[in-house]
Amino acid sequence: MCFSLPVYHAPAFDQALFQNAPDAQFQPAPRDGVAPEGYHATSIFPEYVKVKGQWLLLEESRMDCVAVLREGKLAAVEFRNLKAGEPVAVGRTADASQGIYVHPDGFEEADRGEQETFSFRQGRSRETAYSMDYDSIYQLLRHEKEHGRILWVMGPACAFDHDARDAFAALVRGGYVHGLLAGNALATHDLEAGYLRTALGQDIYTQRSMPNGHYNHIDTINAVRLAGSTAAFVQSGKVGDGIMYECVHHNVPFVLVGSVRDDGPLPEVYGNVYEGQDAMRTRVREATTVICMASTLHTVATGNMTPSYRVVNGVVRPVYFYSVDISEFAVNKLRDRGSLSVRTIVTNVQDFVVNVRKGVL
Repeated sequence: MCFSLPVYHAPAFDQALFQNAPDAQFQPAPRDGVAPEGYHATSIFPEYVKVKGQWLLLEESRMDCVAVLREGKLAAVEFRNLKAGEPVAVGRTADASQGIYVHPDGFEEADRGEQETFSFRQGRSRETAYSMDYDSIYQLLRHEKEHGRILWVMGPACAFDHDARDAFAALVRGGYVHGLLAGNALATHDLEAGYLRTALGQDIYTQRSMPNGHYNHIDTINAVRLAGSTAAFVQSGKVGDGIMYECVHHNVPFVLVGSVRDDGPLPEVYGNVYEGQDAMRTRVREATTVICMASTLHTVATGNMTPSYRVVNGVVRPVYFYSVDISEFAVNKLRDRGSLSVRTIVTNVQDFVVNVRKGVL
């Protein structure tokens, strides 16, 4: 089966609904970091704002931002990044009546056929059949390797298992990883595995606890800090395989954002969460497919800054977003936070990574 992107159908702006709509109203931000009353909050869907008679698309969006007019173009701006006096779109409707229109159905097929009013197993759970999802992911990744940008969000479980770690390293070598978002733990335990062959002191293959193994992850962090950076530690030869090893050697950018529970941490870990969020959003802005695995908080954070679409070379295309976790709660939490376009898979992420490797390599 050959993969092809769905065609985006823009609103029919020649209709009276849009022709008769007023220009959107803009009010100045009263001070740095503060939006005017009645501001319009953005969503994950394509949004259009009427400016001087023209419907402008908000090309780089994210939810819970405000639409700001900057140099004749619309920008989705976080509240904390607003500057006093900037023109902010105001209006709480999304039906064009205030010059703002949200277009959630642009990628839907014109005829999806009749659907049953009632049917079983419409949710996504551990009982869902995921065979078709896997086949779709294989096709998608092959397409995105050449035509898009694949961003992975990973929790430490991806580094605890020998086979999963090897599988993801192979995906990096194969060109299926264009960026990585994680916390201190994923990188630390992956480097620990390459350095001492353990993760949290357990052998990554047999899971046997090693003598004084509880020192291993902080010994690894200490060694990396002595080297000055993850790249320097890898290039020193003390690590010969793994996720971070392959990212360094294949120039795959990674963003590590810390938390209050971190040990060390590694030198690259952002301690300021807003600096970390900005760094994450830089990578998200490039992504056309996002796959999140076993990291609830990083997954929700990434979901909050990922729109359902991207404009590439002037063409609107979908952003594919997957959340993979063994916990139904974890994948449902993301959807509950507004990431309505997410595709969820309830499974062990270690098995998922191994399956993906087999499917594409």
